[in-house]
Amino acid sequence: MTVADLTVTLIQPELSWENRAENLRLLTQKISAITEPTDLIILPEMFTTGFSMNAGKLAENMAGQTVNWLLEMAKIKNAAICGSIIIQEENQYYNRLLWVQPDARIFTYDKRHLFRMAHENGSFSAGKSKLIVPWKGWKICPLVCYDLRFPVFSRWTKQEPYDLLLYVANWPEKRAAAWKTLLPARAIENLSYCIGVNRVGKDANNIQYSGDSAICTPQGNTFFLPSHTEAVHTQTLSHNDLENFRQRFPAFEDADAFELQ
Repeated sequence: MTVADLTVTLIQPELSWENRAENLRLLTQKISAITEPTDLIILPEMFTTGFSMNAGKLAENMAGQTVNWLLEMAKIKNAAICGSIIIQEENQYYNRLLWVQPDARIFTYDKRHLFRMAHENGSFSAGKSKLIVPWKGWKICPLVCYDLRFPVFSRWTKQEPYDLLLYVANWPEKRAAAWKTLLPARAIENLSYCIGVNRVGKDANNIQYSGDSAICTPQGNTFFLPSHTEAVHTQTLSHNDLENFRQRFPAFEDADAFELQ
């Protein structure tokens, strides 16, 4: 069966620190300005707050304002939309990626690898499993920021195959070289498209973010959005090109078998 191309829109914003209302206002404006049809809109990590450890003050629940806003945006644009926010559930806090569809279906992924250098592991609970979402005939694996450094967790397998790997992030400029290296590496090693969506600007901890959001092909060819400026970029990915490359270069047939414990 032929799978249609997938059109994706990357939103690289400057976020207001711990200011949900302002961030939702800004993102509503940017999403409303998308004129071309798109299948998937991707927002950064913690897009309502910035990368804050103030979970008790900022957390929402799954019936909260941001989830309802995502449902509204998805319906208006007739597209899936994803990004992470701070969620409280059963007295625990999660850096939770929300995948929201125009049919009102919601999928979630709780960030598995918590960034201990910012004490994220002291403020949040880690997720236990990854998510692969079927959308428009594609299989998509969304992950969060620091997950990018752990290739075993994101590895394509015959038991958990996917076509697009994506990372939403608040990735600091001082480690931009790692971001720009690891995104195409994940695409190459998994014979998959790989997308990274990051923010720009400076947060209240005086950490600077350069953006550098990117779309990588399975061959490692990478298109980076401009650094240090807000950007919205829409691009179409070819499933046919992906399958043709996998048939010509089936490296996964020689991959090592393993199980995560």
